[in-house]
Amino acid sequence: MREILADIAGWIPAVILPAATFLQLVKIARLKSAQGVSISAWLLFGLANIGLYFYTEKYFALQSIIGLFGTAIMDFVIVGMIIVYRRKNGTIKDGMQNK
Repeated sequence: MREILADIAGWIPAVILPAATFLQLVKIARLKSAQGVSISAWLLFGLANIGLYFYTEKYFALQSIIGLFGTAIMDFVIVGMIIVYRRKNGTIKDGMQNK
């Protein structure tokens, strides 16, 4: 019974983390703007997810692959989108914020 509960508990972040990240990706893509979206926060989320993926040592568990590693990839895509849209909109030039 304990293993079943642990397996179910593992699926909760495996569904919620990528779903929440995907919602942010969709919002940025639809608005074609990353105004108000933090580069540092999403970069840190990505690094944290990769760290947790390796920490769990469940490299082949679908929950870890989807929930942690997959989400980390989407986190870094968000960072890339932020950079692209801010450069396009003129709010970042050569990595520096315009004031």
